[in-house]
Amino acid sequence: MPIRVLILCAMTAAGLFAQAQGGQQGGKGGYGNWLPGSQKDKKGDDPNVRAVTGTIRATDDKLVEGAIVQIKNTKTLQVMSFITKADGVYQFNSLSTNTDYELKAESKGMISPVRTLSTFDDRKRAIIHLRLENKKQ
Repeated sequence: MPIRVLILCAMTAAGLFAQAQGGQQGGKGGYGNWLPGSQKDKKGDDPNVRAVTGTIRATDDKLVEGAIVQIKNTKTLQVMSFITKADGVYQFNSLSTNTDYELKAESKGMISPVRTLSTFDDRKRAIIHLRLENKKQ
């Protein structure tokens, strides 16, 4: 039982530390005003449009600058790309809520596993982090 409490305290402290680090940036970089749990729709938001953001990390857990993030519309097979800056953050806006999307990232011969943003995911602003793992084949 004490180990569970210790783990819970460590996870809470890590979350608070991450929030404090985001606040020190003055809203620049990172997620800006995009905080997990801030999913409430604003008046006038289009219910058929959503966005996805996240970070790209290497196997050593460092943020990756210059990673190419691709998102593929599984209906039309259209692919859009984003190149991360020093903060390792990517973002895609104006995505349909009626379409599944596949996300992957690559950098310096490494590639992330493909992650899916599903139509069943009802978040207006989804957060999906990608980690570079396998060598590109």
